[in-house]
Amino acid sequence: MTHTHRHHADHPHPDYEALRPHAVALRRAGLSRRQIRDRLHIHNNDLLNRLLEGVPVPEWTKRPNAKDDLRAKARELRTQGMTYDQIQVELGCSKGSISLWVRDLPKPERRPPSEQARIAGRKRWDHELAVRDEERRRTKDTAARNVGAMSDRELLFVGAALYWAEGTKDKPYARRENVVFVNSDPGVIQVFLSWLRLLDVEPERLHYRVMIHVTADVAAAERYWADLVGIDVSALQKTTIKKHNPKTVRKNTGEDYHGCLVVRVLQSADLYRRIEGWWYGIVLGAKRPA
Repeated sequence: MTHTHRHHADHPHPDYEALRPHAVALRRAGLSRRQIRDRLHIHNNDLLNRLLEGVPVPEWTKRPNAKDDLRAKARELRTQGMTYDQIQVELGCSKGSISLWVRDLPKPERRPPSEQARIAGRKRWDHELAVRDEERRRTKDTAARNVGAMSDRELLFVGAALYWAEGTKDKPYARRENVVFVNSDPGVIQVFLSWLRLLDVEPERLHYRVMIHVTADVAAAERYWADLVGIDVSALQKTTIKKHNPKTVRKNTGEDYHGCLVVRVLQSADLYRRIEGWWYGIVLGAKRPA
């Protein structure tokens, strides 16, 4: 071997020794081949391969094998009892590929016609439910957009009607004239508090108290309502615990159950009288000629 040839074998490019440390550093920093090529202005793939020889490939540059994912999914569906046709519809791949992927798995037992019909009916019903859910969502979204921003006058009427439907009311035999509002819906509570702010009711005049069943997570409910109205848990009045009647099957349970929040407005006799007046005004204003 001549001296010239030996130099070419040991040093494939005159800049190899100078470029190698830079290429290795860039690779270990996570750059791709293309990024290193552009950064170092290398247009010779053989040189780039030699520069990066022995340096691990960054994880993010490894492209996932889509066929591996399909194969794993096909095997999962097969173990659930699906036929080749059903897997093909589900994954959109050829039956030839499916056969190669799952042929070592046991063949699913053939279901009786009645069970096949039941499964087909269940799938049709699931599809129908999905369609209905989408229609329901679109209707709600459209209706919400139709409302838009509310004027003070609109909020005044909404709050008065809301209180008259959900708040405590005076009785001829018990004249108390106190504004006390109880509800379990956080949206209703937020609208009610916005209405009180419209009426310039000072925050200092508001007392909050949680009402909840003894079987629920009381501490979690207190945190939930305190966060909603923007106060510290310690500012809540003593929680009212409702005893559970074993003969009653309660449906308001689970993580989403937070009980009710009681909002009491102090020194509220005058406000109560105005609410009653607004409500009667709404009733009269809503009447239409026969």
